[in-house]
Amino acid sequence: MSEFFELEGSLLTVRLPVEVDHPVSDLIRRKSDRIMADTYIRTMVFDFRKTCFMDSSGIGLLMGRYRALGMRQGCIRAVQVSSHIDRLLHLSGVHRYIEIEKIQEEGKV
Repeated sequence: MSEFFELEGSLLTVRLPVEVDHPVSDLIRRKSDRIMADTYIRTMVFDFRKTCFMDSSGIGLLMGRYRALGMRQGCIRAVQVSSHIDRLLHLSGVHRYIEIEKIQEEGKV
């Protein structure tokens, strides 16, 4: 598929790069649209493990995928989210629409 995507049944995992800016967001949007046109996708998981920077186009990417999947509860998840990206997702209000799983920091319970 691509270095960003992993498809398992109706679950599409998107492994985001270090920087999620306009060109990357556009590429992921186009490729995920193509995948969703060919395959029924029930859930999309965005893996933020490597991501250090995300601009407003990344927020638009998440909300656009939420809308594309029919705005169902639990259809979009963000995993391995750093505290910086978590703050961005909360400030933008995205946390009301997608599930967010933060990185468990060492030494914290």
